[in-house]
Amino acid sequence: MLLIAIEEHILPLSVREAWASAPPPYDPVSAIADGGETGERLADFGRGRLALMDEQGVDVQVLSLTTPSLHNLKPLPAVKAARRVNDLIADACARHPSRFQGFAALPTADPEAAPRELERAVRELGLKGALLCGRTRERHLDHPALRPMLTKATELGVPLFIHPQTPAGAVREANYSGISDRADVALAAFGLGWHYEAGLEWVRLAAAGVFDELPTLQIILGHWGEVVLFYLERTAAVMSRALELDRSLDDYARRNLYVTGSGMWSEAYLQRCLAIVGPDRLLFSTDFPYQYRPGGEPRRFLESVDLDDATRRGLAFANWERLTGPATD
Repeated sequence: MLLIAIEEHILPLSVREAWASAPPPYDPVSAIADGGETGERLADFGRGRLALMDEQGVDVQVLSLTTPSLHNLKPLPAVKAARRVNDLIADACARHPSRFQGFAALPTADPEAAPRELERAVRELGLKGALLCGRTRERHLDHPALRPMLTKATELGVPLFIHPQTPAGAVREANYSGISDRADVALAAFGLGWHYEAGLEWVRLAAAGVFDELPTLQIILGHWGEVVLFYLERTAAVMSRALELDRSLDDYARRNLYVTGSGMWSEAYLQRCLAIVGPDRLLFSTDFPYQYRPGGEPRRFLESVDLDDATRRGLAFANWERLTGPATD
């Protein structure tokens, strides 16, 4: 069975250099998460990556720039970096068309350039959508300045993946500080804060009426729905009393949201998401290289989880191909 993994990351040296030259505040996580062997794997678009894909049983990776992407750069450097990254991803896809697809990185610091780059990435480079890391400094994804980017994704018929990034400094200080330096960063990032950040961005899109305005816009959340799906019943009930929207939050989850596991091999979480969004909205991912472990766990999880054949095929590849088009042979 074809296995397409859709949250598989890269980090070119040029982006590391752009991050270093960006204005503060800086995201503190990369220094912990992106070094050593992981850093080497993030920079590898060739033989080493393909060998680890084979070991995992993954046929296709959808490549994307890791967090915090280009969101903290100034407008002009972000535009230049987006073109370089997207050309690099497209080149990797051209060299290995049956093994790689790609998500674009977008210069969200320049709201006028972001939709143009999305259109170039999709129409000229053949990328499958874009991966965003939530906020662009003080701007959330529902900010009016970013609406043209969301509109362009709808016009192109491509999904936007909302990936986590570390909360703003003031939020980290208020909610995630005072334990120890390392524990504070971990709790604010991959321990919890990342996931609240990403899930909140999707809830904000719904609350701001974006899915009413753009009813065919498709969003992807990783980590089995970034916490918010598991509290959906409560959040939906409260929002229905506080907001005048065309639909309920539950309906937006079934119409405007896809979910993927990001290398969290939990059948219980998968089954909960299956009950919420339905079998046609589950996608597969390994969160390479961060969750890589030897032993072929991705393929083993796919084959052993309790699903009927149609749902298993949907999770493995068919839902992704229905959303974005079939992989190139």
